Amino acid sequence: MADPMPMTDSPITTVAPGWAIAALAMLGVLAVAAAMLDGALAARAGGGASGVTRPFGEAARLMRQRRRTTVEADRLLWRMGGAGLLVVAALMVTVVPLGEWTIFDLDVGVMWFNAMDVMVWALVWLTGWGANSAHSLVGGYRFLAHGLGYELPLMFALVAPAIAAESLNVGKVAAAQDGLWFVVWMPVAFVVYLLGVAAFSVWGPFAPALGADIAGGARAELSGVDRLVFEAGRYALLAAGAAFAVPMFLGGGAGPLLPDWAWVPVKTVALLAVLVWLRRRLPAFRPDKFMEVGWMLLLPAVLLQDLVVAVIAVWRS
Repeated sequence: MADPMPMTDSPITTVAPGWAIAALAMLGVLAVAAAMLDGALAARAGGGASGVTRPFGEAARLMRQRRRTTVEADRLLWRMGGAGLLVVAALMVTVVPLGEWTIFDLDVGVMWFNAMDVMVWALVWLTGWGANSAHSLVGGYRFLAHGLGYELPLMFALVAPAIAAESLNVGKVAAAQDGLWFVVWMPVAFVVYLLGVAAFSVWGPFAPALGADIAGGARAELSGVDRLVFEAGRYALLAAGAAFAVPMFLGGGAGPLLPDWAWVPVKTVALLAVLVWLRRRLPAFRPDKFMEVGWMLLLPAVLLQDLVVAVIAVWRS
């Protein structure tokens, strides 16, 4: 494998293309771990046997199931919507530094992540639209309604670390937390960011887009491999969101005893476990009510957080 190529203006090293395979493999492992933990918690809540192996059984069942088709479905858009979630999750982690290494050391890495999460809007909606089914279309529009409530607060939550680091480069944001992690003095931005991760993963309180009252919503007509890929994409997005929080709020690879590259997956797993655990601890958010919360509460709160961060950044300079 080729040696890493050093960058002159960044604390992060761009690695050889072969590392991309390792990064995607790690994303897959994290997604599987999240699914296993979710299955175990579901079994515990239902009083059944251990559900750690449930994801593997469900994957095998879906692999054998015939792919459903609907009358006059736009199959290209339908397949693109479902499979696109995995692609977006993979693109998100390309800018996450693993210690001193990353796949893409972009000067606008923070905006890259934000652009990828906006793509999820189109993908979930296309999944609902392409099937040419009423229930799936309603689910797609529910997701868009949630998006109107979470996207602006999420965007401004990402602005706070960038202001403090005076850079949109993810590696520089992580390096700027030497001695004090941003989560300590940006708690509002951190909480809003985690809400955004749950939202673009169609997770927990933001799952009404996949609600049983509309026969599964955006995924109502998905079956077989299509449904398996869609569900894998949701877990992958959750893992990618947890991984991106590490350099943005949790000090990147900073930590005792372990090397910096090892701390990134450790922190990611810890945060991912919290997100999975919270799935059944929070009530579902009605899209219309959450829009009020997003615009009237979350957005002003995170803007105030940005103002505080900006004042501190100016004072420190």
